[in-house]
Amino acid sequence: MASVAWIFPGQGSQYPGMGKQLYDNYPVAREVFDTADQALGFGLSELIIHGPAEQLTLTHNAQPAILVVSIACARVLESHGLRPDMVAGFSLGEYSALVVAGSLAFEDAVMLTRRRGLYMQEACPPGKGSMAAIMGMPCAELEALCFASSKHGVVTGANYNCPGQIVISGETKAVAHVCKTVQERGGRAIPIPVSAPFHCVLMEPAALKLQRDLDTMAIRPPSVPVYTNVTGKTVSTVREIKQALVRQVTSPVLWQVAVENMISDGASLFVEAGPGKTLCGFGRRINPGIRFVRFGAPEDLDDVLDSHKEAWLE
Repeated sequence: MASVAWIFPGQGSQYPGMGKQLYDNYPVAREVFDTADQALGFGLSELIIHGPAEQLTLTHNAQPAILVVSIACARVLESHGLRPDMVAGFSLGEYSALVVAGSLAFEDAVMLTRRRGLYMQEACPPGKGSMAAIMGMPCAELEALCFASSKHGVVTGANYNCPGQIVISGETKAVAHVCKTVQERGGRAIPIPVSAPFHCVLMEPAALKLQRDLDTMAIRPPSVPVYTNVTGKTVSTVREIKQALVRQVTSPVLWQVAVENMISDGASLFVEAGPGKTLCGFGRRINPGIRFVRFGAPEDLDDVLDSHKEAWLE
């Protein structure tokens, strides 16, 4: 029998109304929303379902909001008898993966992602940092360009998403220089509208604050393999989990490596549980021969159930 991987999206996948159909149709999903409101002490559910978008997009709101919808998706799948053989999450999504793996209590994850968002927003003054997606440039050439552009400020690879797409992050002047050079060499550079330059050394103050919070949290070894962003490999101990979550704030997301390792370890079906379908798109570019399906609304359920049955028969 082939293995099934559940993967969870990161920041940027949020939109007003995400998860509303789950909330309306599944009590187990509604319980997740209600629990989050109680843990945070305010109506995050109202913001998720009704917006406004400008408030939902704020980092300290978007991060726990995406977590809530992702876990609501997972609980619906679990209520239909499904369980993953392995899990991973993109940046923020790693918290969702750890909740599903039993390493983090959901209430603790909601609080952590809320604080993580605040810390990341506070780490770099507005306008000092930026991010951009780079397409059509080989990885080694882009990394060399970032190194050469460091005379203009901090700039490094932040998200290694899939073949042909790498996101860079750093100080605005240096990122702009890289983008200009990429375009001169025939590649594409698309600025990403973010409030802070994530996954680079400018986020060090956020990492230090998050480490203090993690030291007070009850974390357990995972019940299924969790593939982390910082190495693309699994973590199995509480110490490794805490270290990975702290390092993740300033380190690049090695998403392509993680997916490739999951495939090497037997995954033949990936289910993106949460808002959007970005990770499915990355996955099909990483390995077109592997099936990627999404689950974010009731109309997705039949496809997910059928895909699981096919995987179990392999």
